[in-house]
Formats: sequence, structure tokens, C-alpha cells
Amino acid sequence: MRASLEVADIFRSAGPGYRAAHAGHLSLAQFKVMAAIENCRTAALGGHIEACVDCGHWRIAYNSCRNRHCPKCQGAAARTWLEEREADLLPVGYFHVVFTLPAEIAAVALQNKSAIYDLLFRAASETTLTIAADPRHLGARIGITAVLHTWGSAMTHHPHVHMIVPGGGIAPDNARWISSRPAFLLPVRVLGKLFRRLFLTRLMQLHGAGRLSFFGSMTHLSERTAFLRHLRPTRCKRWVVYAKPPFAGPQAVLAYLSRYTHRVAISNQRLLRFDETGVTFRYKDYRRDGPERQRVMTLSADEFIRRFLLHVLPRGFHRIRHYGLLAGSSRKASLALARQLLEVAPSPTACAEEVANDPLSPCPCCGGHMIVIETFTRWCQPRAPPHAALQPREAVP
Repeated sequence: MRASLEVADIFRSAGPGYRAAHAGHLSLAQFKVMAAIENCRTAALGGHIEACVDCGHWRIAYNSCRNRHCPKCQGAAARTWLEEREADLLPVGYFHVVFTLPAEIAAVALQNKSAIYDLLFRAASETTLTIAADPRHLGARIGITAVLHTWGSAMTHHPHVHMIVPGGGIAPDNARWISSRPAFLLPVRVLGKLFRRLFLTRLMQLHGAGRLSFFGSMTHLSERTAFLRHLRPTRCKRWVVYAKPPFAGPQAVLAYLSRYTHRVAISNQRLLRFDETGVTFRYKDYRRDGPERQRVMTLSADEFIRRFLLHVLPRGFHRIRHYGLLAGSSRKASLALARQLLEVAPSPTACAEEVANDPLSPCPCCGGHMIVIETFTRWCQPRAPPHAALQPREAVP
């Protein structure tokens, strides 16, 4: 069912003015995201006509843009991804760990997305794998699924990585499974210190190699002395690493992943209204507790679009990554060994046809099976009414 207000409605109304006012300051990727969201599920992308084989009811279905920043297109992508990941789950507790960048580095990341976001992934994953392998802590080889988020609830720039980590790992000699404590995975202060050291060391290497770019008010950071001065506060502050209690079973892990893996900066469900005063939406103020946490904010249409476009990722950048036992090259062998050590049956593999097959939603009138009876190309409208080649089935006496 279509939301009463969508990001696409805001882009269609205020987008042309925004593009004109910021000509020369928007990237090609941002232009493409705006166009994709505006055209998603409209005649601009073509579509087809579906008809019910039982009652003859028909409906028009326009094609999706499938852009990973589009609020309407992420549901199907998340379901497909979850079907593939379900077979990877182990019968152990899972922990949720979050690594967050300080504000001083988030400002650098905004002008160097590929380099800094990639470094965030590498530093956070190496930190977790290193501390987990330390015999003083867990002493095991663990698996990680990491997801990048670049936004806060109010769509401000707030880069951080969410990790889902099994509560245990394989011993160095591959002879046994080592379980973590029921409600404790790894010490967050130790994680934070190593994360800070690894990240800052490699950040300086990127700067020294000339792989960072600075514009506008940050141009002076191209000089090493100025860059060191900018980073000085980050060397003595505590970097935020947060570990939540374990999930209550594998299905809770999947429910969490379905909410986080394919999320965009703001969902259509959070939008309240769009009028001459601006865009009003719900957000969470994490500095408050209880009912006061849920807040409402109104931004001008231009500011809303600006904040949304802050989170457009570079082309080809992977925002879901796997490490350790779940790394692509060795995932199947590692998971098979883990199940053997845990003495559980191998995970059943879904039939390829079942995973690939995406049936149409049932008829809204009778619940019958819908089939495609006509297709039309981009910028074309279907003939109305559609041809009557499909007749309702006669009732069986």
C-alpha cells in the first residue's frame, strides 16, 4: 500500500528548484538518485498489467527503480538478501556491536566518502577480530556481518558501522567451538582503544599518501600540521563502541537484519506532511528517555533534500560486508566446521528456483493468482481498458 506521503513526492515538487539552485555542486550520483526516486513506479520506467485468473480483476504495476537509496525499493532487496543469509545462522547467541566515528573525523569523511568509509569498515572489523582472537578475551576466530549507516535519526551525517557477531568462534586449532559468556562478548573499552589507534594510524597514512581531498572551509587540512591539529581532540577522547545484549534466537537476528541492512536515511512511514512550511517528520532524540525520545521536526524542502543527499554512497561501494568465518572465500567451509563442532545438522539449502521465483502478490479482490497479460515500455501508458483475453474461470458445480 502506498504511503500517504513519500520522499518521491518531495523530490518531484521541490527537486527541480533544488537542482537549479545547486547547479555545479551536486555529484552525478546525487543527480541519479534524485531521478531514480522521482521516476520509481511511474510510467517513466514502464511496467505491466496483472490480471487475476479467477475473478478477472486487473491492475497496473509500474517498474521499480531498484536504486539502493530509494525508500520504496529496499523491502524486496532486503527479503532476497535475508533468504540468502538465513542459511548462515548458527544456533548460538548473537551480539550487536556498533562502532562510531567522532565528529572531527565525520567531517573529513563527508568529503572523502570512499576512503573514510572503507577505513571505518577495515578498522572496526580488524579490531573485533583481533580482540576476539586474543586468549585473554575469547581466543577464537569469529564471524562478522557489518552494515554501514551514515545518518542519525534526523538525517544528519553520523557515520557508524553496525555489526552482528555470533557469541563464540572456532578455536585456533580448529578442534572445538569456544562460546562467549551468555551476556558478554568483548570489552568495549578495549575495543574502543584499539579501534582509535588503528583508525588514526591509517588515516594519517592516507593523508601522507595524498589520498584525501579537502574543499571549502576545510582546504587548510591538506597541510599535515593543520590536519594533526584537527585530529588532536580525537586522540584523547573515548571512541564510542557499543555492545548490546545478545538477541533472543536466530529469528530475532533476522528481524533485526531486515530492519537494518537495506535501510535508507529516512523511510516514507516517518514523513508526516509536506506544505509551504516545509517537510515534517518523526525522529528519535537519543539524549532523551521514554516517550520524550520520539520527536517531530520540520525542515525546509531544500534542507530536507540536502540532508537526504548527504547519504548517497559512491558508485560501487559495498555497505554490507562479511569478515572472519563469514568472509566470502571461506564462508561455506568455516560454517560447515562450526556446525560440526557445535554438533548440529547442516543447514538446509533453499532450492534455487524458490529463491529466484518472485510470485506476484495475490488478487486484492478474491485472493486468486495474478498473471502478467501485457507489458509496456518506458514513458508509455497501457491501453485502457486492457484486452479481455483473460476471462474469469467458470464456477465448478
